Amino acid sequence: MTPVYLNRIAKAVPEHDIHQAFVEYAEQMLRDERARALFLRMVSKSGVEHRFSPLQVTRPTKANAADVYEIYVPGNFPSTAKRMKLFEQFAPPLAASALDRLGLTKQERKRIRHVIVTCCTGLYAPGIDFAIIDHTGLASSTERTIIGFMGCYAAINGLRQARHIVRSEPGESVLMVNLELCTLHLNETQNLQEVLSFLIFGDGCAASLISSEPVGLEIEGFRAMQIDGTREMITWRIGDLGFEMMLSGRVPRMIAKELRAYAGSFQTRDTDLWAVHPGGQSVLDAVQNGLELCPEALWASRRVLAQFGNMSSASVMFVLHELMERARPGQRGCAISFGPGMTAETMRFHAA
Repeated sequence: MTPVYLNRIAKAVPEHDIHQAFVEYAEQMLRDERARALFLRMVSKSGVEHRFSPLQVTRPTKANAADVYEIYVPGNFPSTAKRMKLFEQFAPPLAASALDRLGLTKQERKRIRHVIVTCCTGLYAPGIDFAIIDHTGLASSTERTIIGFMGCYAAINGLRQARHIVRSEPGESVLMVNLELCTLHLNETQNLQEVLSFLIFGDGCAASLISSEPVGLEIEGFRAMQIDGTREMITWRIGDLGFEMMLSGRVPRMIAKELRAYAGSFQTRDTDLWAVHPGGQSVLDAVQNGLELCPEALWASRRVLAQFGNMSSASVMFVLHELMERARPGQRGCAISFGPGMTAETMRFHAA
C-alpha cells in the first residue's frame, strides 16, 4: 500500500485574547458567592492562560458586560440563528489565515483534488468548504467532505479519511481544514459546571496537506475506542440559544481507568511523541497517569492548552504542529483525541 504523510500544518487563531476578560465576565455572571469562589479557584488550576475569539470582549462593569458586537447582553443572549450568522461571518477569514500560512505552491494546488473540513461549532450552505476552494484557487471539480458534529476527535477521523483517499489515488493530495469557533456558544447560566466548561474553550483553525510525498509524519494506522457506560458523559446538542455542551466531571477518571486497561496496546516504551488532545488539565493528567507517562511526555499538549485553550477538533492538530517542529527522523508517535460517545480516536505515526 502507498505510504501516506501528513506533510505540514499551519495554524491560525482570531485576533482577540479573551481569556481574562471572560474570567471577569463569568465571575460577575455567577450570583452565588460560593460558586464564584470555586470558579476562581478552578481558573487558577485550569492550565489555560490565553484563548482567542473574533469577539472583542470589553471589561465588565455594572452598566456594560457585553462584547463590542453586543452579543452576550445579560438577559438577552443571542439565538442560535444569530450565532450561525456570526459563524458565517468569521469562519472564512480564519480559514483564509491558516491557508495563507500553509503556503501551498502552484504545483501542490494542482495535486489537491480533495478538501476535508471538520467542524462542530457552526454550519451553513454553501459552506466553508466552498470558501476554502475559492480562496486557494482549487478546481471547481475538487471533491469536498464535511465531518461535522463529531467534537474534539474529528481531526483524527479527517486524517483517516485523507489516508484512505491518498492510498486509492497516490498521485493526488488532500487539503484538510479543522475550524472551530467555540466562543460563539457561551450560555447565560448559574450552573457552575457549565461555566467551568466555557472556561477552557477557545477558537482556532488548522490547515494541513496530506499526500504520498515522503515529508513530515508518516501515518501508520488508526484505532477507535468506545468506553462502555459513558455515552452521556460528553454531549453536544443544538439548543435555541446556541449549541449546548455537557461535560461530566467524571470524564478524566473514566479516561484514566480505560487507558490503564489498554496501556499495553499503546506501546508506551516505543513512543517518543505524544499528541494528546488538550481537553483540559485534568484530562491530560488522566492520560499521563493512565499510561504511566513521564511528566515531560505531554509538553506539547500542555503548551497548546496554555496558549490557546481547547479548540475542539483543531486542538490535536496544533499539538501535532508543535511536535513536527522538533521531531527527529524515525521517532514514533501516538495521537489521541477524546469526544462524545465517550470515544477515544487514536493515530500511530512516525517522523519521516
